[in-house]
Order: sequence, then structure tokens, then C-alpha cells
Amino acid sequence: MKVAAAQIACALGDIDGNVAKMRDFSARAKAEGAELIVFPEASDTGYSMPVIRDHAKAWSEGAVPALQKMAKELSLTIVAGVSERAEALIYNSQVFIDPTGKIVASYRKTHLFVLPPNDESSCYTPGGKFVNVPFAGFNFGLTICYDLRFPEVARALTLEHNADVLLVSSAWPLPRVAHLRALAIARAIENQTYLVLGNRAGVDAGVTCCGTSAIIDPSGVVLASASGDREELLTADISAETIAEVRNKIPVFAHR
Repeated sequence: MKVAAAQIACALGDIDGNVAKMRDFSARAKAEGAELIVFPEASDTGYSMPVIRDHAKAWSEGAVPALQKMAKELSLTIVAGVSERAEALIYNSQVFIDPTGKIVASYRKTHLFVLPPNDESSCYTPGGKFVNVPFAGFNFGLTICYDLRFPEVARALTLEHNADVLLVSSAWPLPRVAHLRALAIARAIENQTYLVLGNRAGVDAGVTCCGTSAIIDPSGVVLASASGDREELLTADISAETIAEVRNKIPVFAHR
């Protein structure tokens, strides 16, 4: 399977404009033969707590129906970080939409970043469960940004939910760019999974995101990598055979 990671900048509060950009990147991914694309965190609203409080939508409106239509038209699986309004609560969520346009899974970020200038607890409610999606011969574990700092998330997805591909939607900031790459590679190596990271580029409310999106294989080899400051589309092939080969060569779970 060929997968894609979209590194995009978003306009704060401009859901229509951001969705149009996601359509462009999805069409490009499809043209390059990708079957699945991962978009960054809060791709619909941009990453600013006041803006998200004002613009987060229920998934019956806003970006998600447009992404469902897009997935069906392109026959493409779309995974995206999207703000989710559920009555009085707002969640930092990730939606998994299959090529028929059906929402087959969604994940609400469990580990909120609570430091200024973006204290997520001022806007979001944390989710309460991890989510794995069996699809197209793989088990996709859903994660969002700050989750990368908690190895228990990826380990639980791998051991308890049989994940073999971790999908990360992120809006990681520039001052900690070295952490992002180190943590992403570590999560892939220690769980012997692929990791597909779609991180943001650009500036949101004074915070510069660091790009460096990547697709990493189960042995920690970076198959595709983006710049730190430009919008880019990455693609790479993933295979169940490679996962099995890596896990059989060094059977860490049997030795654990």
C-alpha cells in the first residue's frame, strides 16, 4: 500500500479554505498512487484555542462532510485532525474516513498539551480510549501530536490492539523540532511499526510549527521526510511483509 503524509499550513478559522487545500493535497496523493493520506492536527480550524472555541463544528457540518465527499470522489482513505464539537464539549479529534466516504473510526486526543501559549485544557476535553482501525490488511493506530511523548500510547496500541501502523496528526512547534523526529523514530523502532506523521507548517497565532513530516518503517528507517518550513506531500510504500520480517528478526515482544 502506498501512503501519504500532507504537510500543510492552515488559515485560522477558514474552514472552507483549509478544506480546499486538503482537497488539493488529496488529489495529488491519489495521482501519485496513494491509497491513504494523513493530515495534521486541527487541519480544519487551525491550531489556536480561541479560534477553535469559536469555529469547532459538530461533525454533521463543517469539514467532516466535505472530507467524506472528497474521500468517496477520489476513492481515497483520509485521516485528518479535526476539531469536534459534541454539545457543550470540544475534542481534539482525528477522523478515519474510508474510500466510500464512511467514517469508520475516530479518536479523541487523550493527552492534552497544557502549557502556554496553547493550553489545550482551556478548550478541549480529553478523550478516554485508544483507537485502532483494522483496514486493508493493516491495523492503524490513531494518535495526535503530544501523544508521541507518551510511549504507553503506542505500546498499548501495539500490544493490546495489534497496531502495526501508527498514524500521527500533529501541530508540533519549532522549538522542539529535534524532539519530534527523535520521538517519532523511537515509537516506530520500539514497537516495530510503520509511523506516518503529518505535521503542520506555517504560523498559528504566533506559534511556528516545525514541519519535518515523515514516513518511517518498522526498523526506524525514514522512508520519506519533509522540510521544516514548506508545504509538502510525502509518499512511501508500506508492506505487511516488512513488518513481519522486522518482528521475526528481533522478536522484542516475545523477549519482553
